[in-house]
Amino acid sequence: MKGDILVSVATINLTRSDFDEKTKARLVMVDFWAEWCGPCKMSGPVLEQMSDEYAGRVVISKVDVDSETELASKYGVMSIPTVILFRDGQEVSRQIGFAGKAGYVSLLAKAGVV
Repeated sequence: MKGDILVSVATINLTRSDFDEKTKARLVMVDFWAEWCGPCKMSGPVLEQMSDEYAGRVVISKVDVDSETELASKYGVMSIPTVILFRDGQEVSRQIGFAGKAGYVSLLAKAGVV
């Protein structure tokens, strides 16, 4: 991230040490996922594509729930994939389960991005 411009070439991996800092950007979509999760594997390429499509409007990030159990617990992630949209560090919306690109676009629409 440079200045006020959001840069997103691909999804960014977040950890508990940088989560708060990186979700304080204007709008951040965080995918809580795991390597062994079939629906998570389907959502990955969709989110990568959206990362390019929505560059400058939203930062798309990922949290591996197996290595970041504290973060998953803090945000009440009980099923994966769960995608949570943050605006200025505060949760504004969430999508539980893989609903395809349309589901993620709908999540962004609720935040006024599309």
